[in-house]
Amino acid sequence: MSEKTLQQPSEPSIARSQQTPSKWQEWKDNFKRRGWILLFILPALIYIIIFCYLPMYGILIAFQDYMPGDQIIGPATNWVGFQNFQTFFSNPNFWNYFLNTFLLCILGFVVGFPLPIIVALLLNSVRRPKLKKGLQILYYAPHFISLVVLVGMMKLIFGSEGLLDQLYINMGGDANGLKLFLSPEAFRPLFIFSGNWQDFGWSAIIYLAALSGVDPSLHEAAKIDGASRFRRIFSVDLPAILPTIVMLMILSVGNLMSCGYEKVLLMQTSGNLETSEILSTYVYTFGLIGGNYGVGTAAGLFNSVINVALLIIANFTSKKLSGNSMW
Repeated sequence: MSEKTLQQPSEPSIARSQQTPSKWQEWKDNFKRRGWILLFILPALIYIIIFCYLPMYGILIAFQDYMPGDQIIGPATNWVGFQNFQTFFSNPNFWNYFLNTFLLCILGFVVGFPLPIIVALLLNSVRRPKLKKGLQILYYAPHFISLVVLVGMMKLIFGSEGLLDQLYINMGGDANGLKLFLSPEAFRPLFIFSGNWQDFGWSAIIYLAALSGVDPSLHEAAKIDGASRFRRIFSVDLPAILPTIVMLMILSVGNLMSCGYEKVLLMQTSGNLETSEILSTYVYTFGLIGGNYGVGTAAGLFNSVINVALLIIANFTSKKLSGNSMW
């Protein structure tokens, strides 16, 4: 019988035989080195848990005949099923509230979402540092004005006794003035453009931060190729911040039906109720002020479900079209 020759193991087989650390071990080693950084997000995490997650059990009120002092979960809880939703949907003004909310939010999104991107691109093109800083301060400042002060400023300008009405009357117009705060047609433009004026500069900060990471050599190469400044914006800057734009667009679509009731209530008058009554004001006036807590919670839950559905649709669409998504 021939002797079996012993095969010497090759170098690749020896390398493979060496034990490589597992993913779990790599994660533990990385956590030991950099885990202290997570302490910085601890306050935000605690805030979210206390004010966002713990109150979520309150959505059970949408399925109860609830009054203050009643047990939300207990033997004495009065469950009514979907009766509160039926009451809400059977309201003769339901479709008016829904349409007002949709139009106010979608028009605000169409105007307000691209505006910070345009401002950030224009500011990034300014080459004089002092001028750039001055414009940034000018654009950021309105964000720090409270809603009460903002609406007060609007009434001083557009109200019945405001500056615009006085100029209109003195220039030979109707003696009654324009009375824009009493006009249903003027509510949406006033609401949308005042909100965008207040927040467009602040929202542009994220895009400016993303633009600061663009490699200057890309602009230099584009200049050598003869690209104008306008062309470089579309060929260099926009592709660089596209992932940021997509992420913020998904988040904005997820809050599309959330206009907030504070500013709407401050701007609301007896003359513009036709367009200013939205779902969030319905929750406030009918639910909290009117004492119909179950119906108000059902209306708020309905609004939140629509937002979640829009968020999932926007994320799925973005993933299919651009490859960028939140999950």
